[in-house]
Amino acid sequence: LLIKDLDKEMTEAETQEKDSQADYEELMADSASKRAADSQSLTEKESAKADTEAALEKHTEDKASANKELGATLQYIQSLHAECDWLLQYHEVRKEARDSEIDALGKAKAVLSGADFSLLQRARSLRGSL
Repeated sequence: LLIKDLDKEMTEAETQEKDSQADYEELMADSASKRAADSQSLTEKESAKADTEAALEKHTEDKASANKELGATLQYIQSLHAECDWLLQYHEVRKEARDSEIDALGKAKAVLSGADFSLLQRARSLRGSL
């Protein structure tokens, strides 16, 4: 009876040992596949991070370039605005100067064509002294 009990306990121990060994090997296989999957996932995430950082760098450079272009455009618009303000401010003065120049050119053309304005100037000066 004692030997039977001992044989039975030994058989149970061996069976339990085999089951434990099988469970351990399964656990190790699962752990290895999980580590491989985690490693693959980490590699993919690092690649995605690198791509995202490269895109961020490109977008940062594009933004800086766009801001520089915007600044140049705003400066150009400001210079145009100043020029237009000046043209509006001195429009009447420039119009009078143009009219005076056109009149002077007409008189010069008449003088070159043979007209004599000296009598008109004397008549004006005589009228002014009366």
